[in-house]
Amino acid sequence: MQRRFERKLIRACLPFFLLIACVAPAAQTEPVVQVDSVLTWRHPAPWFGGFSGVEVNADGTRLTAVSDRGRVVQARMVREAGRLVALELEENAPLKGADGKALRGQMRDAEALALDDTGQLYISFEHDHHVARLAPESGVTTPLPRHDDFAGFAPNAGMETLAAHPDGRLFAAPEGGGPTSGPIPLYAFDGTAWTIAAKIPRQGPFLPVDADFAEDGTLYLLERTITPLGFRSRIRSFDLTAPGLGEVTLLTSGPGQYDNLEALSTWQDAAGRTRLTLLSDDNFFVMQRNEVVELILAKPGVEG
Repeated sequence: MQRRFERKLIRACLPFFLLIACVAPAAQTEPVVQVDSVLTWRHPAPWFGGFSGVEVNADGTRLTAVSDRGRVVQARMVREAGRLVALELEENAPLKGADGKALRGQMRDAEALALDDTGQLYISFEHDHHVARLAPESGVTTPLPRHDDFAGFAPNAGMETLAAHPDGRLFAAPEGGGPTSGPIPLYAFDGTAWTIAAKIPRQGPFLPVDADFAEDGTLYLLERTITPLGFRSRIRSFDLTAPGLGEVTLLTSGPGQYDNLEALSTWQDAAGRTRLTLLSDDNFFVMQRNEVVELILAKPGVEG
């Protein structure tokens, strides 16, 4: 229902989207993120699109993504002097259950990916709210145990974020999960069971859509809201060991500055800089795009 509402809102706001595309983006007030590249990823296959989860390997040369229509893809990241200039699709497979049968209907609605230090991929699903191990070459998923709270998530506001901590734990958070003004529960899986590890404060109308951990344990949270003038995105960072979680707002985009960014992966380049690779969900709508945005974290006042 919510997905249909989003698509209706996008169509209703189309004239505003076109207008804002011709206007310069709003000024960025947090000078701690540098935009390194923005490109549109295209492919003619009818299943291509709807990407909602992404992971980039350690050296930024390969990308794995999942779509909310049940597809896992792998691509080569083409770079020139470190800057991303293209993506070349290499492999793809439909998502399958543990029995090897392709997932159908709402059961295939994948929303996020996480890659741990052993190279194991994990995937989260909405509607049938759970997290599973993923074999990207075959698309087979093997469910993990569930927390009792998962069954109470709204059908299309569930497991939107998934991240692997350097200590081996998995962290997940729902897009909804309580009053809009209430905190966001952050669930942690220690290999046996899920517990609530923290509660992230909500700020404004933004809702969480993905997250990832850097090597130092910093959590980066991607959030999104929809306005009549287009999508807006925000990135906040957290230190889960600090009082007040050490919250910092790194980026808040203007309406229509980027497309429907839903996926985030963090990695460290050869120069030791933390990079954030973001991917948008085009909703299979002609006026949207599968946009890839790559950011570099920088200290205020320091040129990249």
